[in-house]
Amino acid sequence: MAQKKTSEVDYSMQEKIMALYELQKIDSQIDEINKVKGELPLEVQDLEDEIEGLKTRIDNINAEIEELNSLTKQRKREVDQSKIQISHYKEQQNNVRNNREYDSITKEIEYQELEIELAEKRLKEYAVAIKSKKAQLEDAEAVVADRNLDLTAKKTELESIEAETADQVAALENKAAKAKTKIDERLLTAYNRIRRSVRNGLAVVTVKRDACGGCFNRIPPQRQADVRQGKKLIVCEYCGRILVNDDQE
Repeated sequence: MAQKKTSEVDYSMQEKIMALYELQKIDSQIDEINKVKGELPLEVQDLEDEIEGLKTRIDNINAEIEELNSLTKQRKREVDQSKIQISHYKEQQNNVRNNREYDSITKEIEYQELEIELAEKRLKEYAVAIKSKKAQLEDAEAVVADRNLDLTAKKTELESIEAETADQVAALENKAAKAKTKIDERLLTAYNRIRRSVRNGLAVVTVKRDACGGCFNRIPPQRQADVRQGKKLIVCEYCGRILVNDDQE
C-alpha cells in the first residue's frame, strides 16, 4: 500500500483549517505591503508592452523604407537601361534602308521613352512614400524615447519599494511556507482559487455576529456549529469563502 503524504497523516482537519487561516493572515499582510506599490507593477508592464509594440512598428517601418529604397534603385537601373536602348535605336535610325524600318525603330524609341516616364513617376511616388515613412519613424522613435524615460522612472520607484519591503516579505513568505506544510494540495488549490476570485483576496474568514466575515450574509446556526467543530471544511453558501470559528482569531 502506497504511503500517504505527511500532511494527510499528521494533521487533523481542524489543524489544516487553522493552518489555512494562518496562511490567510500572512497573505493578507503581504497584500497590504503590495498595496504600497499601487498600480506601479501594472504600469511598468503596460509600458514594457507598449515599447515592445513600438519597436515592432519601427522594425516594420524600416523594412518598408528598405523595400522602397530597393525599388528606387531598380527603377533607376531601368531608366538607365532605357536610355541606353534609346541611344542604340537612334544610331540604328541613321542606317535604315526604308521607311518601314525607320517607323519600327521609332516605335521602339517611343516605347522606351514611355518606360522612362512611368519609371520616373514611380520614383516620385517612392520618394514621397519614403519621406512619409521617415516621418513616421521619427515619431515612433520619439515616443519610444519618452516611454523609456517613464519606464526607467517607474522601475526605479518600484525597485525602491521592493528593496524596502524585501526582508519583510521574505520573512512572511517563510511563515507562509511553514503553514502550507500542514495543508494538503487539494485545500491549497481551493484556497488559491477562492483568493483569485474575490476582490480583497480573503479566501478564509471568521464568522462574526452570526454572519460571514467576507460577504456579511447570515450563517445558519447548524453551519456555525459545524464551523466551531472544525471537523470538515465549511464554506459560505453565498460567497464561497472558507469559514473559521471567531474564537480562532
